[in-house]
Amino acid sequence: MKIHPLITNSQDLADLCARLAKSDFVAVDTEFMRENTYWPELCLVQIANTEEAAAIDPMAQGIDLSPLLDLLTDNEDVLKVFHAGGQDVEIIYNATGRTPHPIFDTQIAMMAISQSEQIGYSNLVESWLGITVDKGARFTDWSRRPLTDRQIDYAIGDVTHLSKIFPKILKRLVKTGRGAWLNEEMEKLADPENYRNDPAQAWRRIKASGRNPTVLGRLKAIAEWREHEAQSKNIPRGRIARDETLADLAGHPPRQQADLAKVRGLSQGWKDNEIGKRLMATIAGAQSLSEEEMPPRTPRGAPLGKEGALVADLLKLLLKIRAREIDVAARLLSRSDELEMLAAGVRKNLAVMQGWRYEVFGHDAVDLVEGKLAFAVENGKLKMTHVDDAKQGDDGIAEQADSQATP
Repeated sequence: MKIHPLITNSQDLADLCARLAKSDFVAVDTEFMRENTYWPELCLVQIANTEEAAAIDPMAQGIDLSPLLDLLTDNEDVLKVFHAGGQDVEIIYNATGRTPHPIFDTQIAMMAISQSEQIGYSNLVESWLGITVDKGARFTDWSRRPLTDRQIDYAIGDVTHLSKIFPKILKRLVKTGRGAWLNEEMEKLADPENYRNDPAQAWRRIKASGRNPTVLGRLKAIAEWREHEAQSKNIPRGRIARDETLADLAGHPPRQQADLAKVRGLSQGWKDNEIGKRLMATIAGAQSLSEEEMPPRTPRGAPLGKEGALVADLLKLLLKIRAREIDVAARLLSRSDELEMLAAGVRKNLAVMQGWRYEVFGHDAVDLVEGKLAFAVENGKLKMTHVDDAKQGDDGIAEQADSQATP
């Protein structure tokens, strides 16, 4: 494989992208910094196919990233391969308002062919290629220039390894016939709604107890205010105020600005500075949440009672058994909250009750809840047994014994 020197000019990048556009797939990775900024700062992009690989410096003066971004977001003929690519996709979305498509994530794919829930990149490389990844450059400052040879070699290794691993994973998926299982998961990863940052919806990410419309309306206003403050200063939202501080302000609003000095998580200066004044104006202008905006009531967390909780535990045991039997990550089949809903009698609008998940696991889960499935130990291993099948087997043995006992 040809490894190019660090690309720092528009022409070399355009030429590279023109060649890569003829590939079936490209492996992609990014290096970025986000500890001190609101928006992640893109510092390096690595890309490879089976023939060549390169690292691109998006911080190089005058470089035009359009050919690269167009390749990633507009070219439907080239599959974009990532590993744990959520943050990479977010960065591309922030730059373009679009997400890479079609997309393939090797971390997600491993869930369909192994019991790995979230396999790390180093472990992925070790298991498929037998190579130990040098992690020495992992936590360096990628925004500093010039980049060292060690940093660039480490970064390009991410995509050269990935370009070799992807065909192997794809071959395994084809062999097991589980490729279709991943379609929904990959589309979720590429869904722009996952990355659209609407300050008016920021309150939904904050844990708040209760369903008081006034309190939630106040939380919505404060959370939106914090997003705008953080964006304008380009600093992490937590540097303005932490989530728990916002929840406290929403539930126990200060009567006057001087009271902000008593709020845990805010500095004394807020009692008479401009940001404190803006916060108080936001609190004063907050409106109660409308009925349409109220978070939906869901069965999640509904009391199951002792028997229901036991059923939920049995469902989780069943999930572990089935995941082990077919060598798949349990989380790909179902989540714990879905199993609790099943135990509570819910059947509608659950992923486990639809499509391949129902065929592979859901119908057995329902049978367990309805008393049609039991656990048994065979050769020292726990397995599932349908009650009807077991009963028929017992009846057959009994009939055979009776016939032998009859003179």
